[in-house]
Amino acid sequence: MTSEKTPAAGAASPGGERPAAPEPPDPIVPETSSAERLALAERYGLTKMGVRPRLWPYVKDVASRWAFIRVLGTATAYARNQNTYLGQLWAVLNPVLNATVYVLIFGLLLDIARGGVENVVAFIVIGVFLFRFVEQSVNGGAQSIAKRSNLIRSLHFPRAVLPISNVMSHLATLFPALVVMCVIVWSSGYMGDHDRVPVTWEWLLLIPAVALLWIFNMGLAFVMARAVAITPDLDNVISFVLRFAMYGSGVIFPVVRYVQELPDGIQVWLGPILEYQPIAVYLYLGRSSLMDEDAFVQDPFMWILGVVWAIVFFVAGFIIFWRGEERYGRD
Repeated sequence: MTSEKTPAAGAASPGGERPAAPEPPDPIVPETSSAERLALAERYGLTKMGVRPRLWPYVKDVASRWAFIRVLGTATAYARNQNTYLGQLWAVLNPVLNATVYVLIFGLLLDIARGGVENVVAFIVIGVFLFRFVEQSVNGGAQSIAKRSNLIRSLHFPRAVLPISNVMSHLATLFPALVVMCVIVWSSGYMGDHDRVPVTWEWLLLIPAVALLWIFNMGLAFVMARAVAITPDLDNVISFVLRFAMYGSGVIFPVVRYVQELPDGIQVWLGPILEYQPIAVYLYLGRSSLMDEDAFVQDPFMWILGVVWAIVFFVAGFIIFWRGEERYGRD
């Protein structure tokens, strides 16, 4: 038997001549100019991918995703304690246990009543419950981009949805905790030798106080989401900053009263900083709504500060986050 061999490609023909190389195809020339393509994109509402949109269209895009934000926030809140035996009950048990520890240590052992607080239990419980909302919003905002990288790379949506929905999830779990907080504050009037806590119309002021705190927390979440997305190492520092904020905001003891014992030169600048910084303002608004003490009366100036801090942090945080929109999910 004989076998026939096929000449290899590019091999010389029997006559010694190589076959001619194939002609390259003609270049594809678009039938429209760049100006016409831009006009078509603008006509049909198309935008470039991976480019930061303008601020006002971005705001409208985020506002149009409210249903998505609500569903994502609710699902996140439900999934947070889904794998535990007590489930969503932990949303209430965690702040209650934290408040119990601080009441036992600072209220009974260290006796913070020396700082001018009569109802120590109500003071600490309100501070712990409200500050926990701040703490969760900061930590959640810091992780909102890093933990949603798969979602960011699969769908096209404004990334501001993620920190907003995260704060929404913590707000959803805060509502039942606030009910428990009010019950503890009321029942604290039957403990110790101080006056009972009356339930008045001022308790309704807790609602706008929490609403302002929610807006402020969204601003913090925006800033932390941008900062940690750019520099992941900052995530390891957040717990230390929050610990400093807790002790410097009067969460478990009236820090401003202790500042008054410092030299006059330090009181002049340190006192106003500690008293009028945002977290201290919102704690004051919560305590003045529920506690019937001379140290926490309704102060219009503190309400004005609460509105100002909420607007400033939300607007500034949103703009800071928007400026890094094209980088999220790529770095």
